[in-house]
Amino acid sequence: MLRKLGVLTCLGLVAVTVAVVAQDGSKQPGELRVDKGSSDKPLARARREVKMLDDIYKTGVVLITENFVDGDSSVPAGTVFKQLFAAAKKNGWHEVRLLDGTGEAINDENLPQDDFEKSAIKSLVGGQPYVDKVIHKDGQRYLRAATPIPVVLSKCVECHDNYAKVPAGQAIGALAYMVPVQED
Repeated sequence: MLRKLGVLTCLGLVAVTVAVVAQDGSKQPGELRVDKGSSDKPLARARREVKMLDDIYKTGVVLITENFVDGDSSVPAGTVFKQLFAAAKKNGWHEVRLLDGTGEAINDENLPQDDFEKSAIKSLVGGQPYVDKVIHKDGQRYLRAATPIPVVLSKCVECHDNYAKVPAGQAIGALAYMVPVQED
């Protein structure tokens, strides 16, 4: 049934990488970028971790929605996953946030908060399948990444009636990650 709903197509978007570079091919400071074939093994592992987490989280949301969301009395899968995201952060694994890309956020906490999130959501809604950026914070390197969330189930419209007008496959939001780059 998942194949019929296009979920595998949605998750397949995550596996694609795209370079966002200046016209002359040079990297611009602070730009969102994915290197094709990086020789930086710790960074490559962090990118692989983002892809794995993204597959798990998005598949989980779809499975919970299909099997447990049944009308207004149900807890939305997004609410459950935000609790899971908080637990991952509390345990020091990684950070992940749900971002609205429609301009009609149900919760203001889902609005993009910083320059990375604002640029990422613009790129993803514009059709990019993945964006990332390496940052340094408190002496640690982190991979910030974002992946699109398209509407893949008709049940989504039960809680998000504004999604009914969104073209199939169009990103309505994103998952934004901050994953530590574990050095060798």
